[in-house]
Amino acid sequence: MAQQPPPATKVSSPFATPFFTALWLTTLVSSFGTTIQGVGAAWLMTDLSGSPAMVSLVQTSMVSPIMLFSLLAGALADGFDRRLVMILSHISMLIASVGLVLFAWAGLLTPTILLAFTFAIGCGLAFNAPASQAIVGEIVPRPALPAAVAYNSMTFNIARSLGPAIGGAVVGAAGAVGAFVLNAFTYLPMLAVLSRRPPTEQRGTLPRERMWHAMAAGVNYTRMSPDILRVMPRAALFGFAIAAVSGLLPIVAKDKLDGGPLVFGLLLATYGAGSVAAGFLVRPALTRLGSEKVVALASICAAAGTAIVAISPWIALTALALIFVGVGWVLALSTCNTVVQLAAPRWVVARALSLYQMAAFGAMAAGAASFGVLGSSIGIETALLIAASIHVLSIVLGQFLPLIDEERDLAPNNWQEPDLALPIEGRSGPIVISVTYDIDEADVPAFLALMGERRRVRKRDGAHGWTLLRDLGSPERWIERYDVATWHDYIRHNQRPTAADAANWTAILALHRGDFPLITRLIERQTGGLPASREPSARELASFSQP
Repeated sequence: MAQQPPPATKVSSPFATPFFTALWLTTLVSSFGTTIQGVGAAWLMTDLSGSPAMVSLVQTSMVSPIMLFSLLAGALADGFDRRLVMILSHISMLIASVGLVLFAWAGLLTPTILLAFTFAIGCGLAFNAPASQAIVGEIVPRPALPAAVAYNSMTFNIARSLGPAIGGAVVGAAGAVGAFVLNAFTYLPMLAVLSRRPPTEQRGTLPRERMWHAMAAGVNYTRMSPDILRVMPRAALFGFAIAAVSGLLPIVAKDKLDGGPLVFGLLLATYGAGSVAAGFLVRPALTRLGSEKVVALASICAAAGTAIVAISPWIALTALALIFVGVGWVLALSTCNTVVQLAAPRWVVARALSLYQMAAFGAMAAGAASFGVLGSSIGIETALLIAASIHVLSIVLGQFLPLIDEERDLAPNNWQEPDLALPIEGRSGPIVISVTYDIDEADVPAFLALMGERRRVRKRDGAHGWTLLRDLGSPERWIERYDVATWHDYIRHNQRPTAADAANWTAILALHRGDFPLITRLIERQTGGLPASREPSARELASFSQP
């Protein structure tokens, strides 16, 4: 399990934390390399294949691994040392980058091979992303988290503001091979910083969840968390539309504006400049406007900028429009990222972020491919105008699925494992739990409303088969019943509720007549096929009461 974030202090800048500063700087260097490599790959693809669909597939190959592997990456980041996950991810990207250099140097690259290497680098990015974002919550105070998220987003966008111009110059002077070589070297500083940090202290005595179960728990938590769940379609719709600009920009630079690598780099630089400017705006904008209004503002900027890029015949006007697109990009996705991080407790935050990234970047991959096909069939201008109209649709969607700003105490709830009269193993189960309440008739409506929220929290934290029963012989008696697979799962289930969830339990206890509800824990027993002389230990019927 990941360590808890440091306690809140009066210092609100994340750069007051030395490791965050080192991580930020090395991430910036790595982002420069990724951006420069992307410039080289996109421009090389225009030489290998001039088709807009093939050029847009360069971006698709980089971001589609996030859709494919992000949930697995999130489960790894929540279950293992996040520093180690980042190290292994960067090593894999270094190996893929060296392979790309060798193939390019030997002149063996074809469109398919180029896409295969960019896909491999994208896989490393996919496994690195949840760990690198989740680790921020461990190393900075919670009040500094929104700023840290925004600054993290800025690293790529600072690189995108300057990297394309550098990449264009490198490609012009040394070809795509030079861009690929430079990218390979940029992974080394990050590896040096991470290797010097000691491993994260592992807390808790429970064994790690199996990877499939951990992934399912992440999906279940997100599915049962309305504040996180509503982020997904918003991020997906925005990501789908924003991909039109970045996916088609090489064609815009070459065919629409009659430019070369330097023009392409200039356009990407202005795109990145808008993104950097937005990075400084995220925190004050969230404070003054709130998440929903910030995303609506971002959609307006992106829609206007995309429409101008579609119709502009001049490099200067296109560059100006791309500043607005860049502002919209960072305002929207940084805000969504912050909402997810503030709504997810540390035990599941990487998986929640991975699902958010699957929605956003999976939609970007689909958008890049879709608008590439549209650009080939109906023209670049029309494809970009359709993308602009989708941004407008995002504003409309916000009226039905607004993002919620609500600060919650996500510290783990204080729960002690009960003493058992019958010893069992952690893998024993299934475990069936019932909680008996005595409720006055006048309090039944309030009780049912509270139990609706209780059901959501129980199922969110891993309970199955939740039911609420009423005793026909004693109508004041209500029984809450659910089950979990094993005793270890029962412990996890009770460690997952947060301090914010305690208010619901306190309100239920206020309606209960008596000192404390009767809690009964039972383990299922097999009823056939055992010799009479053999006593089943793991499946023995056990009933334990808590006063």
